[in-house]
Amino acid sequence: VSPFAGDLVGSRIVGRGACDMKGGLASLLAAAARLAEKGPRPNLLVALTADEEHESLGMAEFINTGPKADFAIVCEPTSLAVMPAHKGFIWVTATFQGHAAHGSRFELGVDAIRHAALYISALDRYEKQLEMKVPHPLLEHGSLHVGTIVGGTTPSVYPGQCEVQLECRTLPGEKGEDIISCLRDILHEVAAEEPTLDGFLEMTLERPGTEVATNSGLVRGLLEAGQAHNVLPRVEGMTAWVDAAFLNQAGIPAVCFGPGSMDQAHTDDEWIEMDEIIRCASVLETFARRLTA
Repeated sequence: VSPFAGDLVGSRIVGRGACDMKGGLASLLAAAARLAEKGPRPNLLVALTADEEHESLGMAEFINTGPKADFAIVCEPTSLAVMPAHKGFIWVTATFQGHAAHGSRFELGVDAIRHAALYISALDRYEKQLEMKVPHPLLEHGSLHVGTIVGGTTPSVYPGQCEVQLECRTLPGEKGEDIISCLRDILHEVAAEEPTLDGFLEMTLERPGTEVATNSGLVRGLLEAGQAHNVLPRVEGMTAWVDAAFLNQAGIPAVCFGPGSMDQAHTDDEWIEMDEIIRCASVLETFARRLTA
């Protein structure tokens, strides 16, 4: 399949980005075209922003310079469920300093990779703390994983440095500074048991989770519009971080609702059902028209 095209295979469109989120864009553009062709319609703004997979420069620019909206619908792939809450994340770099020495000189070498491994093993304590918290009604618990680990130069040399990159998935209301404080406490506990350990943590990126009340008019309105098109009324949580965060932080209530499933996003044979694109467009159109009633 051409990276900038799609193939129609049965009832599916197969191609890069078909699910995440060209299908959602097709739905909202189709709904906007119908509303523009025939009223009544609200004062509607269609915003297409770039760079959501990296730094979200497009949405950040829109928030800073674009018009203010009363609320927003972000057409991420939700399988036509309304998702008013999403997780956030923080990235943390853990750097461990050892002492490089010939592999035969154990009395001189300090193994930075071993120290990193001790810390990684101790992070099970943080995972247990997360599991003990009261779960979020839509998102359950946060999580932590090791994304990368880099260290050493050759098997015959004690590694002088090791760098570990961690990702913590967070819940709405959780702050990165509180999480990294917990991670530092664990590092200090490990260092107390291993006096030669020399490590420090740095938070390199934070993207907070946000949420809209499940009983808000935005959520209820989308559910009711969906029922008009035989879409089951489902309210779920978005486990990924999404651009809706910028909108919510700017005081524009935003939820996710769109065709396709995250299970297909970023896959080698990414696909989306055409019927979901069509149904999503109809729900968006009905929702918008009811605002003017």
